[in-house]
Amino acid sequence: MDLTVVTYIVYLSVSIGLTVWVARTLSRNGQIFLADVLRGNEKLADAVNHLLVVGFYLVNLGFVALYLKVGDPVADTRGVFEALSEQLGVVLLVLGVLHLGNVWVLNRIRRRGAMDREELPPVPPQGWTAPAAGA
Repeated sequence: MDLTVVTYIVYLSVSIGLTVWVARTLSRNGQIFLADVLRGNEKLADAVNHLLVVGFYLVNLGFVALYLKVGDPVADTRGVFEALSEQLGVVLLVLGVLHLGNVWVLNRIRRRGAMDREELPPVPPQGWTAPAAGA
């Protein structure tokens, strides 16, 4: 078997495995944020979580497929490792960016939900205090 094909097989196996692992981790831990944001509506949190995971899979696996081609033919074992390190390094960076993006979005949603739940001050202000004389 050609070493380029071996490189493709290893690349796809590792990339897909990493994508599934990160998606499951995001889904499991993101569920907590979504339940908090959606005020305990578990059914809606499950639906939103599932949609986020599907989008994550589509974006990342699409990138993995587009980034499959190795520039130069792989001639030896060293070339296999060099090609894999470059390709997998880029996939890991993309996974990291997507992960941070998901966390950022969930945090923004959570903050917005917390701001919406804030109540008015317990006692409305009666008036203003005059500034100090020397200020």
